[in-house]
Amino acid sequence: MEKWKAIQWNKSFLAIAKELLKIIGLSVPFVAMDAMIRVLTMEVSYSQKTMVFPSILFSVSWILLFIFVSLNFKQRIGRCIYGLAFIIFFVVFLVNSVYFPYTGFFFSFNLLLMASEGSSYIMDTILHTNPIIFVIVGVIFAVGILAIVKFPKKEKNQIKKCGIVVLVFLIVHFITPIFYGSANSGLEWDTWRNPRNVYQNFNDSNKSIKVCGLYEYAIRDLYVTFLKTKEVENPEDIAFLDSEFENITLHEDNEYTGIFKGKNVIFLQLEGIDSWLLNQQDMPNLYGMLNNSIIFDNHYSYYNGGGSTFNSELAVNTGLITPISTVRNAYTFSSNTYKYSMPKIFRNLGYTVNAFHMNKGEYYSRRLNYQNWGYENYYGLLDEKEYNDITYELDRELILNESFYEKLFQQEEPFVHYLITYTPHTPYNTTKGKGLYLAKELYGEEVPELTEEETARLYVAETDNMVGLLLQALEENGLLDDTVIVAYADHYLYTLNDKTILENYKETENNLINYTPFFVWSNNMEQVVVDKVNSQIDILPTVLNLFGVKYREQYYIGNDIFDENYKGYVFFSDYSWYDGEIYVENGEVTNGKEVDSAYVEEMSVHINNLVQKNDSILIYNYFSKLRR
Repeated sequence: MEKWKAIQWNKSFLAIAKELLKIIGLSVPFVAMDAMIRVLTMEVSYSQKTMVFPSILFSVSWILLFIFVSLNFKQRIGRCIYGLAFIIFFVVFLVNSVYFPYTGFFFSFNLLLMASEGSSYIMDTILHTNPIIFVIVGVIFAVGILAIVKFPKKEKNQIKKCGIVVLVFLIVHFITPIFYGSANSGLEWDTWRNPRNVYQNFNDSNKSIKVCGLYEYAIRDLYVTFLKTKEVENPEDIAFLDSEFENITLHEDNEYTGIFKGKNVIFLQLEGIDSWLLNQQDMPNLYGMLNNSIIFDNHYSYYNGGGSTFNSELAVNTGLITPISTVRNAYTFSSNTYKYSMPKIFRNLGYTVNAFHMNKGEYYSRRLNYQNWGYENYYGLLDEKEYNDITYELDRELILNESFYEKLFQQEEPFVHYLITYTPHTPYNTTKGKGLYLAKELYGEEVPELTEEETARLYVAETDNMVGLLLQALEENGLLDDTVIVAYADHYLYTLNDKTILENYKETENNLINYTPFFVWSNNMEQVVVDKVNSQIDILPTVLNLFGVKYREQYYIGNDIFDENYKGYVFFSDYSWYDGEIYVENGEVTNGKEVDSAYVEEMSVHINNLVQKNDSILIYNYFSKLRR
């Protein structure tokens, strides 16, 4: 009898061990994908003890769900379920493995809305991905395919067991967020640090994937982007906005108020012109303009999620930025009311206001957005003319195109032109496209092998060529002395594949990497250097002051940089901030300087209020309700 029991126990043990080995074998590819993503997240500067356990629990529960559901069906059906789950998440895993090392941000489904803008650069991105990543990805894919091929047999359907598995998963999934701790009940400056808030708001892809793990992140991202119901007005947010706009104040004059009143203005948005590229050797025309400019020597054009170029366009035209607290792209607010936008203000002053760029108006829905902001027209080179070669990607064409030339320089004054350059856009190689075209112009048919940095310098020289043509055209048409140029970069050169290039020229350890050029030029004026910290949200209020426009300060989240009451600061999408003396990240001063903690908290609360104001204005289309 004892021997019989021993035999039975051994059989049971072997059966359990066999089932465990089966589950472990099927889980290997899923565990490997999640582990790989967790390794990548180690580069994200965010860590809270309370997020470790729930993030692992989320991943384990999803993996076990995939396995147990597939095992509870006959082999053919189970293999299909398991294989479908693996393939879907492998694609998500692959995209993130390539996208994060390239941009520093994990992929979000909301980026699919602008996929057409970057589709032509996908192959270059893949080709410049670290080969080690593809080796790891390839091994995981091979293991996954092996698991599908070797999927174990099952004699009959086990629908009841499957139902139990799903029920258990739902219960675990429901209680897991509790382990993050409690969400902040009210407005607090460090709300973004709370893992429960990160999970609920789901507005920061880097923090969200670190809090959730790969599988919960992908499913929740899909839900938030495409399935979540439309924003319902939060009474607290509306009450907050009402209080912000209760007392409207006109901006007070200062010594720079109205110095350019009545002049024409060209907003020159410079694609990828990083601070280290604006020098006499690479860009002599643009550099030479600094002698007759107001130079804002501490300017930041920060990257804010996907579509950083358009984020700068939104900021300069409306004084607002892409929301930080919700997953929305800048150009998705095309139906909002912008009563106080730059083009509407200048049109009310009698200016004609038009925008000029290489790309068609359909990209980023620019034509729709620019019309909504108040522009008379958005002109794209590809809308104006059919090109048989790559010359439309050369910035010189913005001036040399006959239709553009007429619209830019032979229209009745006064005018506001918004001119967006393009050539320094990725990819940075001379094997094809504009890179090959420019290299042949410079070197002839025998093009030497250029590094990525050398190619970037080749590109910015083309932008500088356009600047020279722009100044020449203004002079030829008698407009040079009556036109002001507001020049700024849309973002730093984050699109370089070789990030070590940046380390040679600027701070790269934190968000101060977003340091970029910004200056306002007027012919024959004396150079003025302003070292007060500022960002793209300050461009519009500053320009309005320079042109003598009496604007209402509450309508913008930025400031006139010349305002004596404005100390100067910049904040970033992770709520870190810099005021010229200290850099605060994760609530801590990271540059080692002694500082009053009360000041740090006061500034952090102020920035949190600005984010809430900015985001709520856009999310609830608040200006459509504001009767002033």
